[in-house]
Amino acid sequence: MLQDEPWTLNPSVALRPEPFGALAYHFGNRRLTFLKRPELVELVRTLADHQTVGDALMAADVPSEQRPAYLAALAGLAEADMIRPRVADKEND
Repeated sequence: MLQDEPWTLNPSVALRPEPFGALAYHFGNRRLTFLKRPELVELVRTLADHQTVGDALMAADVPSEQRPAYLAALAGLAEADMIRPRVADKEND
């Protein structure tokens, strides 16, 4: 389940801030995605700073009733290869 896993922004993706949130552009597959909430942009930017997506949601103070919507948005970003599973650093295991 996405919530219990470590994820990160794909290094091939650039986020361009916009008044509504951000544009995410994937340089590999040339996909453009709109992130329509600044809170979602911040969450995506900080995914790698947390052990799991659930931890990132907690750190971002996303209310529990809004978490399903955020998880759905992250699942869409994963499907578009904008975010990807983070591989554990073997030295830190």
